[in-house]
Amino acid sequence: MARVIQQDRPAGKAFAPEYQGALGSLSVNSSLTEVLAKGVEELRAAERAGQLEEMARCGLAVAEACRRLGRIEEADAAWKASYRAARSAQATGAMAWALWSGGTLARQRGSLALAYRLLRLAAELGERGGDVVVRGYSLAGLAETGRIQGDYEAVGELHEQLLAEARRRGEARHTVWALEGIAQMHRNTGSYDKALALFEEAATTAGRADDRRGRAWALRGIADVVSVRDGDVERALALLGEAESICREMTLSSALAYNHKMRGNVRYRAGRYQQARDDYALALAEFEEIDEPRGAALSRLGLTKALARLGRNPAETVVELADLRRALDRIGLRHARDMVDKATAELGVGPLPGTTARAEEAVTR
Repeated sequence: MARVIQQDRPAGKAFAPEYQGALGSLSVNSSLTEVLAKGVEELRAAERAGQLEEMARCGLAVAEACRRLGRIEEADAAWKASYRAARSAQATGAMAWALWSGGTLARQRGSLALAYRLLRLAAELGERGGDVVVRGYSLAGLAETGRIQGDYEAVGELHEQLLAEARRRGEARHTVWALEGIAQMHRNTGSYDKALALFEEAATTAGRADDRRGRAWALRGIADVVSVRDGDVERALALLGEAESICREMTLSSALAYNHKMRGNVRYRAGRYQQARDDYALALAEFEEIDEPRGAALSRLGLTKALARLGRNPAETVVELADLRRALDRIGLRHARDMVDKATAELGVGPLPGTTARAEEAVTR
């Protein structure tokens, strides 16, 4: 059975199990442009040699680099080609990894039903093939999909289970992911102290493991909590500035866009509406460029609120909020949909067409 866990890596250090075969020496911190260039080079070499499993392994890295760079159509073609090569080679683990990549891409594109289907298949194949890492990553993908929908009761226990498994196996990168997911649920339900402690643990763990991507996401979470809980604008902006530097150095397009959206949130809470407007507009353009509808919708919501505070016609605000609510319904983001209801009540422009007094009550939640 092919093994995908890299050997001879320093204990406690983060590694990237999606970089396999000839790409196994790449670091979790390798720039995505470097990963893509080397991935394409090695994929072509594997194709010339007729090495199907190696084609699948290299194609996985190409798919993931393209996805994270926002090159969506290329990512879609790459994970499917990786799966076909793995299936032809009867490499169960490689098939599971390709499906994991496809499911992650589907979630990024807002196709949550497809994400669930592909990630469940990936977890099943991972278990059948004895690859505990891809099984864990696939279950984590299912948990994250449920979390971004706001279904915390259903996925909270799974997050805790995956955190325990990651700690037991010493997988720092997966530990950081689980800590951040649990922290985000606490933050969204108002448990700010618990959320902050978990985000800070994630940042520390990522730092020790040299997981720069994980640290960038953790810093964003810390910035969010210190902004909403403490009103500490300058500390939040400094944390986001540090995270932004990491995102730019590693070419993390999606993480950078979410960073800019959070900067808008911080400034909006502080009443700096013009700066917030500019941040949200920047994030919206970045999300649209990488075809990420969830981030785009959340940026539109922030932009709509900022424009309303700057004197936009209330009727235009109502139209925009109603359209946003429909868009979030289509994606299936219940928590984000509630955010629209709260914004409607906060701005005093509701109720929206086709809604009930729920929007007016939402602000008290």
